[in-house]
Amino acid sequence: MLKRVDSDLNSQPAVTLNRKLGIASAVGVLFIWSGFIVFSRAGVTTSLTPADMTGLRFLVAGSITLPFLLKWWPRNLPWHAICLMSLCGPGALYSMLMYWGLAEASAAYAGVFANGALPIFTVLLVAVFAATLPNRLQLTGIAVIVAGAVLLGSAGFLNSGRNVGVGIGLFLSASAVLSIYIFGVRQWQVTPRQALVLVNVPNAILFVPIWLFLLPSGLEDTGLATIVFQAAYQGLGPGFVAVILFALAATHLGPTATAGFSAAVPASAAVLAIPVLGEIPDVREWIGIGVVTLGLSLLVMKRD
Repeated sequence: MLKRVDSDLNSQPAVTLNRKLGIASAVGVLFIWSGFIVFSRAGVTTSLTPADMTGLRFLVAGSITLPFLLKWWPRNLPWHAICLMSLCGPGALYSMLMYWGLAEASAAYAGVFANGALPIFTVLLVAVFAATLPNRLQLTGIAVIVAGAVLLGSAGFLNSGRNVGVGIGLFLSASAVLSIYIFGVRQWQVTPRQALVLVNVPNAILFVPIWLFLLPSGLEDTGLATIVFQAAYQGLGPGFVAVILFALAATHLGPTATAGFSAAVPASAAVLAIPVLGEIPDVREWIGIGVVTLGLSLLVMKRD
């Protein structure tokens, strides 16, 4: 009995340390992802195409990660897990959906619909595959998020029409894809190093040649400074550092709590977009952002 008590006491500092590491990682993802939304919107409003943005991202991230492929490759994972994680991580599919969406709608909409929907999709995955149903507070949070999203979406249709609707659909698709990745990180205990090679190397090997030889590009009409900045930020931020932080947060906090840190992204992305892009939401849009932020907070009050 004494040995069991001592073991429990010794494990408490480790649990606390792991939770702090998970929280710090999730906060890091928050800042990187807010910047990702705003700077990506800035990129796709130049001559750069969504394919250019994706290609630059994985040209850099893949080059950095490739030397570690053999050492970090997750040989313990089944092939279906490897394929799913490579496809649904923050890779080419997710990136193209986000960049296309940002070409159609403002950063505020990306923050609400891409990040706001992420905890909802994750809660649904946990409910289906882990048999853990959302509690009443989480259900209330989902309802509030939907109400805020409808308010914001209706404002967007009035202001910008069909383009915003296309952007919202692309953001929701990106969110659904990424929620599968976050759930899989916890389900298969994927380490940050494994996540890096799973996401960056296959996507770089498959997408970069297709981009260079087959897809339309606006590189020739874009200034060198813009190209270098987007390549560095997209490749090092979302493409490298955020992949590590995502894996750490999902491992130590769980998928729902990790997705829940997107609660602050709608507001932070909207605020950052004001000085960077000159995009100022109107009163109705600010109310929608605020309602979604409240719903996200309610959704993640209870750890999964």
